[in-house]
Amino acid sequence: MAGPEFQTSGQPIIASAPTRLDFGGGWTDVPPYTHERGGFVCNLAIERRATVSLTVASAPSQGAAAHDPLATAALRHSGLTASRVEIHSDFPFGAGLGGSSSVGVALAAAIAHATHTTCDAAELAERSRRVEVEELGVAGGFQDHYAAAFGGALGLSFTHTNEATRIPLSDACVDELESCLTLVYTGESRISGETISAVLDAYRDRVPRVVDALDRMAELARQMHQALATGQVASLASCIDEHWQYQRSLHPRISTPRIDELERVVRRAGATGFKALGASGGGSVLICSSANDAARVQTAAATLGQVLTWRVARDGVRVRADLPRL
Repeated sequence: MAGPEFQTSGQPIIASAPTRLDFGGGWTDVPPYTHERGGFVCNLAIERRATVSLTVASAPSQGAAAHDPLATAALRHSGLTASRVEIHSDFPFGAGLGGSSSVGVALAAAIAHATHTTCDAAELAERSRRVEVEELGVAGGFQDHYAAAFGGALGLSFTHTNEATRIPLSDACVDELESCLTLVYTGESRISGETISAVLDAYRDRVPRVVDALDRMAELARQMHQALATGQVASLASCIDEHWQYQRSLHPRISTPRIDELERVVRRAGATGFKALGASGGGSVLICSSANDAARVQTAAATLGQVLTWRVARDGVRVRADLPRL
């Protein structure tokens, strides 16, 4: 049987995928919780993107192996090992925004384009996660890949199968989200793999504190879905704030002294909601406030971290084959 037909024009294939704000449920998208109790995540894609440039070589001597482990794994998985990959990100490394999954989804989309393979957003998400789990042994969940592939706001249900539901956002809701939610990078690099493994071990051991917290986090994520669907940003903020109390109870390393101090400072400045993003242990935090208090909250947050501008990413992964190199 003939192998896949590759695009070998020498022109780079450019693909980009957004990162995300994980509002809630982010620990319930990891097996075995998914198929034993049913996970649920609510997240929002943002215009902090990973961009990859893939140049397919017609012969091994024309390409250069990627030095990034994820790119190397994706190329090996696809059979494009001689190809050249360049990666650019407009977000800090280890920011807890699902950046590695954004790279993975962008790579999956570029590879699909190069091999003339038709994939919908869900298949690109699943392909990206398979590379992380099967090739690299990363103990992560599903939600980051889906956010990168689909874009927009999502309600994600994880059982024996995965289902993504787009949450329509009115222009007024988008404006309010962008005005009331502040994103801050703490400057600390998170250790998501170790933290996730520790929480999963506690879940497998049926530690009541962890099981109860995960169940409540999944329920709060469902409530966040409803709040977004009805444009109730204040209700979303309330759910985010409650979610943080359960999230931080999962493991002592989820919060850090800097995150704790940042929370104290911004609450004094008027914050109404707070949570660490991703697995935490550093990375970024999300702060909720009224639009009137946002400037004061951002000024306070800037004393302990880097305030990152952001916009809602209505689109997920994008592919272009006619752009210049990065």
